[in-house]
Amino acid sequence: MSIYGEFFTKFMESFFEGLMTILKGIVNGIGQMFNFVNYITVINDYKSDLTGVGLVVMILSIILLLGLFALIILLIYKSIKTYVKYRRNVKKEDRLIEEIETLNGEILKLKQQSKKFAEITDEEGNIEYDEEGNIKNELKEGESRFFKLSSVDAEFKDKSLEEIHNDYTLEELCDIFRNYSASKLHLYYDINLIRLFIASFASNKLIILEGISGTGKTSLAYAFGSFIQNETTVASVQPSWRDSTEIFGYFNEFTKKFNETEILEKMYEAQYTDKVYITLLDEMNISRVEYYFAEMLSILELPNKKDWVVELVPNVWPGDPVKLDEGKLKIPENMWYVGTINNDDSTFMITDKVYDRAMPIAIDDKCEEFEAPDTDGLKLSYKYFEEQFEKAAEEHTVSNETLEKVAQLDRYVIDHFRLAFGNRIVKQLKEFVPAFVACGGDEVAAIDYLIAHKILRKFEQLNLAYIKDQIDGLISYLEKLFGTDKTPECKAYLLRLKKTI
Repeated sequence: MSIYGEFFTKFMESFFEGLMTILKGIVNGIGQMFNFVNYITVINDYKSDLTGVGLVVMILSIILLLGLFALIILLIYKSIKTYVKYRRNVKKEDRLIEEIETLNGEILKLKQQSKKFAEITDEEGNIEYDEEGNIKNELKEGESRFFKLSSVDAEFKDKSLEEIHNDYTLEELCDIFRNYSASKLHLYYDINLIRLFIASFASNKLIILEGISGTGKTSLAYAFGSFIQNETTVASVQPSWRDSTEIFGYFNEFTKKFNETEILEKMYEAQYTDKVYITLLDEMNISRVEYYFAEMLSILELPNKKDWVVELVPNVWPGDPVKLDEGKLKIPENMWYVGTINNDDSTFMITDKVYDRAMPIAIDDKCEEFEAPDTDGLKLSYKYFEEQFEKAAEEHTVSNETLEKVAQLDRYVIDHFRLAFGNRIVKQLKEFVPAFVACGGDEVAAIDYLIAHKILRKFEQLNLAYIKDQIDGLISYLEKLFGTDKTPECKAYLLRLKKTI
C-alpha cells in the first residue's frame, strides 16, 4: 500500500470504527429487546416464588411487554403505510401534472383555432358554406394548404437529382462510422453494435434501440444522421399521442390548412433525393406504439412498395404539392424509423405486433473510449446502400444447412413451448444475417442474436414456472445444433429468464 493509501486508512479509521460501533449497538439493542428466551427464563426463575400480588405483577408485566411490542409493530406498520401512501400520491401528482400539460396543450390549440376561426368569419361571426355544406376555401389565390410541402417543391423545383457516388463496402462503412463518431462526436460504440445497427437496415424499416438509460440509444441514431450528412429528424413522443395524426399531421377545417409535422415534411422531401433519411421516435413507448404508429406498421409490411401510400386529404385542391397523388402521400423507401425505449413504470410494454415488425437492438453497456483516426462524414446513396444489401444476400446467402437447423429449432420450440417462429422472422433472418456477415460479423453470431431477441423474447409471455424445467434442455439443444459456446446470446438470455422464476 502506498503512503497515500496508508494515510487515508489511518485518517478515516476512527470514523468507520465509530460507525460500526453504532450499527452493532443498534443491532444488539434490537436483539436484546426481542430476546424472548431471556423473558421466559426470568419467568421460570421467579414463578415458584411469586404468589398473590406477585402473580398479578408478573401478569401485568407480561401484558405491558406485549403492549410495547404491539406498539412497536404498529409504528412500523404506520410508517410503511405512510411511505407507500406518499409514493402513491407522488405518482398521482406526476400523472396529474402530465394531464395538466396535455390539457394546456389542447387549450393552446383551441385558442389558435379560435383565432383562425375569427379570421374566416364575417363581422357577425357567421361562416360561409359552399353548395356541399363545407366551409368555403378561404385560402388566398395561389396559396397552398400544405405550406411546408409546397416550400419543399419550391426548393427542389429547379434542382436536378444530386448524384452521390459511394464505393465503400458495408464493413468499411461500419468502421468509418465508428471512427467518425469517436473522432468528431466523442461518442464511442462497440464495433459489434455498429454491425448490428447497419445490418438492421437490410431487414426492417423500424429499428428499436432498447436498454438502460444513458447507454447512448438516442445519440446512436443522431450520430448516424450526422455521419451521412443528413441530420436525423427527432420526434419526441408524448403521452398524449393517440393516432397517426401525430406522425402525418391533420387538416384543419377552420383554417382550411393542413397542420404538417416535421416528419411529414421530411417524408415528402425524401422523394426528391437519393439520400438516406432517419426519423428518430425518442422514448417511443411513453405512449402506446400501436396507437400512433399502427398505420405505418401496416403500410411498411406490404410486399409491394408501390402500395406504400397514405391518404392525407380526400380531395384535390389547386396549389396542392406536386408529389401528392389524389391527396395521397407515397411513403419514401429511403427513410428508416428508429425508436428508443426505456422499460420502467412510466412507459408501456412493446407488444409482439410491434416487435415482430421491427429489429430490436439491446444496448446495455457503454463502450470504453478509444483512439480513432480523424474521420469525416460522407453522403450515403440509398440506391448504393440497397445494392450493398442485395450483394450481401447473394454473396453470404444463409446456407440450406443453417436454415434446416433453424427449422429444427422451430419444431423443438413448438413441441416443448407451444410457440412458433413465423415466416416473417425467417424472412428477416435471410436478410439480416447476410448483411451482418458483410459488415464483418459471423453468421452463427447473427443467428444467435436474432433468435435471442426475436424468438426467445416471446417466452416472457409464457408461464415461466411451467417452462423452467425445459430451459436447460433448450440450451443443450442449441449447443447440439450450432456447437458448444456458439450461441452465447441465447444462453445468457435463457439463464437470466431462469433466474427470474
